[in-house]
Amino acid sequence: MGLFDGLMGNASEVSISEVEKEFSKILTNNERIEKAYKLIRDLFIFTNKRLILVDKQGVTGKKVELHSIPYKNITHFSVETAGNFDLDAELKIWISGSATPLEKQFNKSLNIYEVQSVLADYVLSE
Repeated sequence: MGLFDGLMGNASEVSISEVEKEFSKILTNNERIEKAYKLIRDLFIFTNKRLILVDKQGVTGKKVELHSIPYKNITHFSVETAGNFDLDAELKIWISGSATPLEKQFNKSLNIYEVQSVLADYVLSE
């Protein structure tokens, strides 16, 4: 991920093995990481069982808040592709019990259709 993308708040795909090293202790039995995207220091992790949002806080990033969202709690989602002059694509996810969606922006080089497909596979199979 380039510095410019990080400053703009865009996410890009990261290595699964890199994420597994750091977060293997929070995975359940038979749970595996399918895809992961990094947004500056934060992570957006798709497993075969849930979506995990990692919010690293403070100057050092040692304080970490983990949001675990079972796919069955996702009521709907939308994608907005990057246009000719847009720098990013956007993914919005609505969680049951919340009127406001989670919003994540991805850099233009990322295939937003792939991200949407991963989410759709899990949400629609519930």
